[in-house]
Amino acid sequence: MATYTTEIASATIASDNPIHQRLFFAYVAAQDYVKGELLEIGCGEGRGVETLAPKCTSYTALDKINPVIEDLAKRYDNINFISAFVPPMNMFDVIVSFQVIEHIKKDKFFLEEIYRVLKPGGVALITTPNIKKTLTRNPWHEREYIDKELKGLAEKVFDKVTLKGIHGNQKVMDYYERNKKSVQKITRFDIFNLQYRLPAPILRIPYDILNRINRQSLMKKDNSLVSDITYNDYFISDDTETCLDFFGIFQKRGL
Repeated sequence: MATYTTEIASATIASDNPIHQRLFFAYVAAQDYVKGELLEIGCGEGRGVETLAPKCTSYTALDKINPVIEDLAKRYDNINFISAFVPPMNMFDVIVSFQVIEHIKKDKFFLEEIYRVLKPGGVALITTPNIKKTLTRNPWHEREYIDKELKGLAEKVFDKVTLKGIHGNQKVMDYYERNKKSVQKITRFDIFNLQYRLPAPILRIPYDILNRINRQSLMKKDNSLVSDITYNDYFISDDTETCLDFFGIFQKRGL
């Protein structure tokens, strides 16, 4: 079921491939931490379900888009899909929430809710974009963070906070740089800086249209640059200054 905008990159739209692979990589990286009872908040169209399901004893997945949840429930009978946003009362060993917190107005409350339903000794894995690598305002986001902001926020809630960065190799960064130049050709016409002045809801439709046109243009100019990128072209390091996304490992104290 196609419910995605350019904000929800598709695994089936060819021009979305670099973004899809970047988002999918987080699930690959999460495998080393997943065990026991797992909760995913904001599962979308189930990008990482097949990757994480074999690693846990139970998998509960939440998303606020009911048609998506209904479709996933038909495809995976071994996973508990719930159309909701607030975590259930159950307790979980691991919670993953990838590219979600930037959409939440009350981000500290969001982390507090995650902490609430973590078992003692549990771990939450959170990804979100590094604002230093954002090319233009994203009207779907409430905010984006620098590393110190995200780490400081998490330390107000969790007992141990480790922040790492998701990076791309040269192939990925070549795509990023070409995308950057392409975006700059569009935004140079925004002489009044309207992208930061206008209310976000007004910007969402033009943002999606221009983003889709831009991605298709990049693929048309160099299809291999777009199609050849896989999740193996991404990696995690301790560098949180120049990363594309943050990979947070937030832990709750054990008994």
